[in-house]
Amino acid sequence: MKAAVISFPGSNCDYDMYYALKNWQITPTIVPASATDLTAYDVIFLPGGFSYGDYLRTGAIAQFSPIMQALQTANAAGKLIIGICNGFQILTEAGLLPGTLQTNQNPGFICTTTALHIVNSTSAFSSAYQKTDINLPIAHGEGNYYIDDEQLSQLKANNQIIFTYNDNPNGSVANIAGVTNVAGNVFGMMPHPERAVETILNNTDGQAFFTSIINFLNQKTEAVKA
Repeated sequence: MKAAVISFPGSNCDYDMYYALKNWQITPTIVPASATDLTAYDVIFLPGGFSYGDYLRTGAIAQFSPIMQALQTANAAGKLIIGICNGFQILTEAGLLPGTLQTNQNPGFICTTTALHIVNSTSAFSSAYQKTDINLPIAHGEGNYYIDDEQLSQLKANNQIIFTYNDNPNGSVANIAGVTNVAGNVFGMMPHPERAVETILNNTDGQAFFTSIINFLNQKTEAVKA
């Protein structure tokens, strides 16, 4: 099973994701944003960081990188695409996820651990969790998720909200921490599950996130074989 970890100029969580993925049955590869083909990969990750220095809006420049057309192709093929933190911002800027990310309600960079509630426990990103509340690290200055009332109603109706904050740290609409597209194959979240997979860090709540993805991909492979 192969994973692409897209590295944009300014990415600083690409190797966090790379090493987290090596703990599972996944072979990760760092793929530069200048690449134009992602057909060899089963799952694609857009990691956190400060792509292109976060000039303009976060993710606004990254959406014009050569890799983005390959991401659109991967989306059309139904491949899993996951954006974490800055990756989430990039996916909204590119129109692959609804909504947008704004400056935190109380301006300033937040670096802490926050409690999340699992709203949808059947998704490709949450099905392995055996509990409804988890704790994950966050590190962002523009994590305030905004979406209008009409689109919010659609998110709820389609079960696109996967995680919400228990104690909303950034002012996100409806406490939203992670959402999918309508098809459920594109996902973005501000918290960092890749930073919560090692017992030495006293937090393994990110492990089930990756197990969920592995289980989904395995089921998909078995379905194709059948």
